[in-house]
Amino acid sequence: MIRRIFRTKSLDAILKESEAPERQLRRALGAFDIVMLGIGAIIGAGIFATIGTAVAGDALRPGAGPAIVVSFALTAVACAFCGLCYAEFASLVPISGSAYTYSYATLGEVVAWIIGWDLIIEYAVGNVAVAIAWAAYFHQLCSGLGVDIPAWLSVDYRSAHQAAEVVAAAGGVVDPSVALPYQAWVTRPTLLGVPVILNALAAVIVMAITWLLIIGVRESARVNNIMVALKLMVLLFFVYAGVQYVRPENWSPFMPNGFAGVWVGASLIFFAYIGFDAISTAAEECRRPSRDLPIGILGSLAICTLIYIVVAMVLTGMVPWHQLGVADPLAAAFAYVGSDASAGVVAFGAVASMTAVLLVFQYGQPRIFFSMSRDGLLPAYFSRVHPRYRTPHITTFWTGVVVAAISAVANINEIVELTNIGTLFAFVLVCIGVIVLRYREPDRPRAFRVPLVPLIPLLGIASCLYLMAGLPWVTWVRFGGWLLVGLFLYIVYGYRRSVLKGG
Repeated sequence: MIRRIFRTKSLDAILKESEAPERQLRRALGAFDIVMLGIGAIIGAGIFATIGTAVAGDALRPGAGPAIVVSFALTAVACAFCGLCYAEFASLVPISGSAYTYSYATLGEVVAWIIGWDLIIEYAVGNVAVAIAWAAYFHQLCSGLGVDIPAWLSVDYRSAHQAAEVVAAAGGVVDPSVALPYQAWVTRPTLLGVPVILNALAAVIVMAITWLLIIGVRESARVNNIMVALKLMVLLFFVYAGVQYVRPENWSPFMPNGFAGVWVGASLIFFAYIGFDAISTAAEECRRPSRDLPIGILGSLAICTLIYIVVAMVLTGMVPWHQLGVADPLAAAFAYVGSDASAGVVAFGAVASMTAVLLVFQYGQPRIFFSMSRDGLLPAYFSRVHPRYRTPHITTFWTGVVVAAISAVANINEIVELTNIGTLFAFVLVCIGVIVLRYREPDRPRAFRVPLVPLIPLLGIASCLYLMAGLPWVTWVRFGGWLLVGLFLYIVYGYRRSVLKGG
């Protein structure tokens, strides 16, 4: 049995199966589209929301303070090591399965299943967090425009209940960070005596994105390009308008909680980098994957790192670091200096930004399921392709339904940490896979090669493990439980139904 569960699938077999006419996806994306997909996936809730907690910290985590720029740099280095490994695999195996497919070819079937199961945390669960953050910014934007959306349709029940407890403990004082969920608690209606608090905004945007992805990848890419252009303009506006309010004394002390704050900040802010690997799921819809995928992965990572560091410097220069622990720190920074109009522009940019992230992540997850289904690890039903749109419509629809349902009731804090550890684990396996395949098939042509193997992959592994160690122990427990559930499903279904025969 041990030999069977660690059986690998040859790269030639993987490439041949993807060429079956009934399972072919439409190749419609060029290098520019791939770079824009990367930027669309990376710049989102991390820079518009998570950065606040990373800077200010909370009761459980020390804040990085102005040294958040160091946290961004540390995380960027870790992602660069992993990005190089992804680029080699993406050019070598231009298949939509991403890390799942790479693991199947190098580390064996059971590892591939585990990584496929793990990627649900990155794409589907990660999108839950993005949808929740999108709903908060959209509600704020509508309020600024005079459109009243009930607060009880914009947050989940648990967040509202926690906000009520926080306000009660503060003697009735409402902190801005809990204003929206507290309003939901106060204004909630009841149905048969049960409080009705539901994040309907998050669910609606997820289903709208799902519909767009079903009708075509080309159409989805056009929408993403528009959203990316908007988010980049808004971030440039933030820097241009915010630099005049920068006070150098706000950068002192630069590292208020020492390197411990920087380390924890890097572990949290990793959420801001999640997404560059989602580019690899577009491999079967890319016109020249061997060239364009490495460009997209490394190019988008470099562009976003530069933007993040500049935005972080301006943000921490505008507002004292300990006052940034809010859900909308960029907009709150302008509110702090009395520029409400600028805060409204940033809120609009956040909505556009997170719409693009939702689109790319919701694009990636169905293609993981699609690849797993082709291998027999999931029912064949999930590998159907729409006869007209040539998209994996079955997996796209059901992914949308599940993500929308969870987004309506989930709390964002635990979601972010679980997403981070799941993604870091996937990165570790991809780095290991590059080393293994270089040893097994050293002469196989590679359009892009990671330099200094095995040093670079080993540095990627060490960097990811270091960031994982900065996450709370409860996140490790949840992650371990998630992997055990996945392993159980493999034993009862995937192991018996796999199409791969022999060793």
